[in-house]
Amino acid sequence: MANTWWELQILCEPDLEDSIFWRLEDFGCRGTASENKGNSSLVRAYLSTIQTQLLDLAALSLWLRQDALCVGVSSPLLQWQLIDEEDWATSWKQYWHPQEIGDRFLINPAWLPLPETTERLVIRLDPGVAFGTGNHATTQLCLESLEMRLSGVPQSFVGASGKHEHLVIADIGCGSGILSIGALLLGAEKVYAVDNDPLAVQSTISNGALNDISPERLQPALGSVDVLTKLLENPVDGIVCNILAHVIIELIPEMSAIAKPETWAIFSGILLEQSKGVADALEQNGWVVATLWKRKEWCCLNARRS
Repeated sequence: MANTWWELQILCEPDLEDSIFWRLEDFGCRGTASENKGNSSLVRAYLSTIQTQLLDLAALSLWLRQDALCVGVSSPLLQWQLIDEEDWATSWKQYWHPQEIGDRFLINPAWLPLPETTERLVIRLDPGVAFGTGNHATTQLCLESLEMRLSGVPQSFVGASGKHEHLVIADIGCGSGILSIGALLLGAEKVYAVDNDPLAVQSTISNGALNDISPERLQPALGSVDVLTKLLENPVDGIVCNILAHVIIELIPEMSAIAKPETWAIFSGILLEQSKGVADALEQNGWVVATLWKRKEWCCLNARRS
């Protein structure tokens, strides 16, 4: 019998949208999208009925109301319905449109035509069930940080090919591969991308091919920093890590072990109230937090080795 899915529709205030995306991801949603509805946002998300029962949805509804209460906005309205497997695979895509991020990026859904003219770096993306469409504030902050970081490399370090010669980056928790591809389009020579979810690793491989990235430049693998230590010949020049605050804190000692004295890093997936704990852990392991960028309740820490 064909699998069925819950399609959730959440009408909320725009200020609550990013918090809802985070809550849905943590809840196990596979595919999310949003659109404007007047002065509100309508978020759609999809959950397998194998893993989710009605009581689970009732609990999710309660958590969403509590989240709204914490940030002082009105409670979102949550509705759900059952849809078939084949409908789930395509339903959310119709609500996802090209999106400009920062000064240089354009995220273009793979099933839509490329723009006829643009000066932006186009990332073609089909995330499948992996996290990372560019809609979430944390992904946007990471892409903007990469843009700032790699656009600021002195020209003497840039080769004739336009690549930042020998610049190797680790993408920890790569999801759809969006940050890896963004770094490579900005000129990084190679990215090692790891994720504990095999679907994310497959998504990164597929999206690399969509963007004509050679396998030599983008090397995804299943696992975490422990896998990187086996793959890397030398420490990396940069690290991007968009996961959750408590996981970042746990991994900081391992990430420090694959860093050079001059390595920089971009950390996100961090709520503002969690930023001090992450910054303290970084400083205890020989990092200096250079800047903190924030968007709504989320932040991104740009750090370097001290």
